[in-house]
Amino acid sequence: MALSKLERRQRIKHRIRKIVTGTAEKPRLSVFRSNKEIYAQLIDDVAGVTLASASSRDKEITSSSKAEAATAVGKAIAEKAVKAGVDTVAFDRNGYLYHGRVKVLADAAREAGLKF
Repeated sequence: MALSKLERRQRIKHRIRKIVTGTAEKPRLSVFRSNKEIYAQLIDDVAGVTLASASSRDKEITSSSKAEAATAVGKAIAEKAVKAGVDTVAFDRNGYLYHGRVKVLADAAREAGLKF
């Protein structure tokens, strides 16, 4: 039986999450990609709290393409992380391939000062 796209992503996601966890010093940078928008969160899994978040739905982020939105979100999450005193994160691609908008977001976050 063939897996649906969602079931396949869920399997990959669980496989990644067994390894990648976030702490207060090194939170997990989780990426969620919908058809229209892209979201990023810094998560401390030990305390179970979100330290910072950014999305393409934020008012300050305006772009003409999805890739530009991903770049803006990557820069925004990195700026919020630096304000929160975080410079190193564990990247969680959330079951998505490290390609396209997910890669663009990660590269923008790295350029803005995050290490992962």
